[in-house]
Amino acid sequence: MENSMLYLFCAFVVSFVFSFASTPLVKRLAVKIGAVDVPKDNRRMHKVPIPRLGGLAIIFGFAVAVMCFNEGYSKQLIATLCGALIIIAMGIVDDCKNLDAKLKFAVQIIAALIVIYFGDIRIKVFTNPNIFSDSLYWVLPGWFSVTVSVIWIVFITNAVNFIDGLDGLAAGVSAIMSVSLVFISARLGEYTIALIGISLMGGCFGFLPFNFNPAKIFMGDTGSTFLGFMLATVSIQGVFKSYAVISFAVPLLILGLPLFDAVFAMLRRILTGKSPMVADRGHLHHRLIDMGFSQKQTVFILYAISGVLGITAVLLAENGTLRALILVICVLILLLIGSMLGKDVYVNDNEPIAEKGSNDEED
Repeated sequence: MENSMLYLFCAFVVSFVFSFASTPLVKRLAVKIGAVDVPKDNRRMHKVPIPRLGGLAIIFGFAVAVMCFNEGYSKQLIATLCGALIIIAMGIVDDCKNLDAKLKFAVQIIAALIVIYFGDIRIKVFTNPNIFSDSLYWVLPGWFSVTVSVIWIVFITNAVNFIDGLDGLAAGVSAIMSVSLVFISARLGEYTIALIGISLMGGCFGFLPFNFNPAKIFMGDTGSTFLGFMLATVSIQGVFKSYAVISFAVPLLILGLPLFDAVFAMLRRILTGKSPMVADRGHLHHRLIDMGFSQKQTVFILYAISGVLGITAVLLAENGTLRALILVICVLILLLIGSMLGKDVYVNDNEPIAEKGSNDEED
């Protein structure tokens, strides 16, 4: 156990160092190949062109740490990394050429199917929500298990991408979510999952000094979809697969912030007659900005919410007697978020009721 914790700490350091050191190089590469985000609508909070593709630095730090400290390549790990390579390739092209949303969706489904069929990573058992039933669990049929697993992976992949709208937000929230994954998996001896989680965390922390407001580089779809894909995949394998039997609340809580934001965004678009894949300016971070918070304040508020949900997931996994109370607290948190989102701060998605001034460059 002591050796494993030492290895995990070393993996974090290696991932952090390589991510931090490679980010300036990735920034030069992004400028050279034209992977630059030019502000052209009111969804974007920056005022000047900023290089994207920074996710490559996170991926580089992650890859070096996993290669150095991994104990062996199981079929689950190989399938996960193969799926991630497809997501990375798509992200790089998208950051340079802006791919069609339908094409990206199709590629994400292919990557998810590789993980499911070649790695046998899927949601197979689910807690029965009917408390009056004699059957405690639902064993999902093969086709339904595959469908649910594809939806989970693709949805979380895009959910992390959705929250990548403020400097440092996606990287910081992903790091916080990784902390919960690492803590639970390390406590229960799932070394490979803990290694993946801590390598993701190190890569995110190494990138954050360059991405925090005011950002010098963005992670782009290369980084956000990679992080979402890895977190989605890890959250339904190993020890977390067994938590689906206890309560699927554990992975739901860990990934709660991007999951809730994505669900709300898609429902809002559908109810207003828009495509759920069309971007708008109605995400949680946009709402907080329009309520008068600065970029940094908004980011720290969302960090705090993600942290509370992560701690709740850990407590839920560790102490069964507290589950009911913890779930009530989480429901209250989500209701609070929902009430904030429900505030009538818009006449429509593009016009705030009152201008509050730009917070983009505030300290």
